[in-house]
Amino acid sequence: MPQTETEWRVHLAGDIHSNWRDEIRAGCAKAGLPVVFTAQVTDHAASDDCADHILGEQPPGFWKDHASAKINAIRTRTAIGKANIVVVRFGEQYKQWNAAFDAGFAAALGKPLVVLHPAGFVHALKEVDAAAMAVCKSSGEVVELLRYVTLQD
Repeated sequence: MPQTETEWRVHLAGDIHSNWRDEIRAGCAKAGLPVVFTAQVTDHAASDDCADHILGEQPPGFWKDHASAKINAIRTRTAIGKANIVVVRFGEQYKQWNAAFDAGFAAALGKPLVVLHPAGFVHALKEVDAAAMAVCKSSGEVVELLRYVTLQD
């Protein structure tokens, strides 16, 4: 394996309803890439209910969502802030407003942004794609991108 200059911190944001993170982690491990991954809490119920578990039962609706979103933002904003690269995946199952926010936050911080989504999303995500350094269609493409940017010859 070529020598590496640094260990890269890669934050994996967005879709929590598919195994894309596992595919990227496995591909990078197989390639021996010098990366450490972070991500938001990917257990949907745990994320939605974190305020209840930490602060006690919250009023239902807006205030419960508001309190949980703020607690989750501590983790997400910190991880994005420390990341060398932010990969944001837009999945097909749900609208991905959180993914769009994370992509915008990363772009505002000047973080190298890689967007991952199906080809059919190109028009809907044209502004997000325009802010990205790369737009990938598969987890394999993300692994190859990480291989290219993290290894020295």
